[in-house]
Amino acid sequence: MTSAAAPTQLSLPKQVAQAREKLLGLIGESDPDAARWVEEIRARRKKNPSVVVVGETNRGKSSLVNALLGQPGLSPVDAEVATATYLVFGHAERWEARACYPGQLAPVPIDLTELISWVSAAHELPAGELPPRYVEVDGPVELLSKLSIVDTPGVGGLESVHGELAREAASSATALLFVVDASAPFTVGELNFLAGVGERVETVLFALSKVDQYRGWRQVLDANVALLAEHAPRFAGARFHPVSARMWELAGKAPNPDAAAMLRERSGVDELRTAMQDLLVGRSIMLSEANTLRALSTALGALRVRLEAERRALSTGEAEAEALRTRKDELTADRRSSTKGWQVKLRSEVQRTRVENNHEVSRQMRDVQSWFRQAIDAAGKDQLRELPGQVDIALQMVSARISGSVGNRLNQVTEVVLGELFQPDELEVIRAQFARAGSSPIVLRPADKRPPTAEDKLLVFMGVTGGFGAGKMALLPLAGAIAAPILLVPTIVIGLGAGWWISKTRRHTADKQHMKQWLTESIADARSTLDQLVAEQLIEAESQLSLALDEALGRRIAGIEDELRAVDKALRLDANERSKRLAVVNKRLTEVGSGRERAEQLLASIRSVRDRS
Repeated sequence: MTSAAAPTQLSLPKQVAQAREKLLGLIGESDPDAARWVEEIRARRKKNPSVVVVGETNRGKSSLVNALLGQPGLSPVDAEVATATYLVFGHAERWEARACYPGQLAPVPIDLTELISWVSAAHELPAGELPPRYVEVDGPVELLSKLSIVDTPGVGGLESVHGELAREAASSATALLFVVDASAPFTVGELNFLAGVGERVETVLFALSKVDQYRGWRQVLDANVALLAEHAPRFAGARFHPVSARMWELAGKAPNPDAAAMLRERSGVDELRTAMQDLLVGRSIMLSEANTLRALSTALGALRVRLEAERRALSTGEAEAEALRTRKDELTADRRSSTKGWQVKLRSEVQRTRVENNHEVSRQMRDVQSWFRQAIDAAGKDQLRELPGQVDIALQMVSARISGSVGNRLNQVTEVVLGELFQPDELEVIRAQFARAGSSPIVLRPADKRPPTAEDKLLVFMGVTGGFGAGKMALLPLAGAIAAPILLVPTIVIGLGAGWWISKTRRHTADKQHMKQWLTESIADARSTLDQLVAEQLIEAESQLSLALDEALGRRIAGIEDELRAVDKALRLDANERSKRLAVVNKRLTEVGSGRERAEQLLASIRSVRDRS
């Protein structure tokens, strides 16, 4: 007698696919519109994953990027990048490039032959142009159809302001490609950088470059593995990819196909490219599935609330009707009240946000000024010339951090006010309604722009980029299932070209006292502009959020009226029919509850796989 074979454990993607189809069918039976919304979420193409390439100066980053893209000379190699500019490579049917000034100026088309002039401080920009925040380069490269690559500047080392820029870029990337060369083990700056990004970046790939130039690269590799285990344990055991961009370039000049194939294989570039695709493209698919599971969870939550209301209508009858009428009167009074306590709460929380933001801006600006005053004291003549550009980078990073903190604080404000207005079950329905509406009821206007004057060109600080509005309420944390912002204040950008412009117009000498005076004035101007922009956006956000909350009140009141009509119908049923319907509702509630629990389990599994990567 043979024993039965053990059931085969389905892979996580197959488990997700099976659960998705089952839950879609469950929702479709009761709410076809919700099922169509989930399908639309699933059909939306997920943005390609992004890889940010980071490393110290002269580690071979740009050469490696060119090799990965199969385009020798595309990313300028060994350029003295002393601005905040970095390169973003994406996919297009034909080659094109543009200098980007997000939320401030229209992109400026660039001829690829002039690319180095836009990203290198050693070359002059075209007359009348300001340094871009970044440069986009798109082209017909197969790899770029699956993921985007960001090549960051490396001048100044990973312990300088440029290192902070790399951290900022890395924190929003799907993965980090950290490039070190085979000349020597990790430096202290590299290890400190890795230790700092350990909790901010989910996935890091390591490339050991220039292995063709150093015979002892294997010993260096072993030393790097040991150093990671000691100083950045988050990446202990990470795989290193030995690569040689120079060998890959030589393959293109090989005398015959066999020699070319041999050189390409020994370069390690193809292996690294494959590893990036296998890791990130698969991850992108699972992240897309996670978005679908979140949408399913939202729809199931709203369906559960509706079914529970129906069960109360069938079981308690008039008592449920009385409770609904009382709740309707409460919300109507909240909406009509001249004082509107929730609006008072909203204003109070926004004012608290303004005060907290002022303190945070002051602290960060003091830190920037203190850091650069010390840098000025220690700088030589050549280093002094580079400092204005580094101040520019620092101001941009401060503005991004302040923007993010204001956005997070407004999320908290919205949660507090929603908690004042609605009960948990009501919030679940409201968030689902906003999510399915497909558009945001909050549209923050961009800051008014003014024509630049001579030195005032550095104050192209104003301008914002779009963010999520309160219409994304369904993406708020809900029973631990959904995480994304309700309201994200637009990104406030300052410092664009400030250091570059002032250094050109004021012609600084090596006089350190003059540089300190310039630093004080520049930071004061940036502080004033940042305070003004944040204040304007908070005023606008308060107004728009107030309207959105008033609309939510109206929707909930209309929903209660629908529930009252349902109770009235239930009261007309005889006892036998009511009992049959109650049994059906209870069964559906059990299915919906277990279905949502399954969606949560699969989301947790996806997160677990992500965290282990």
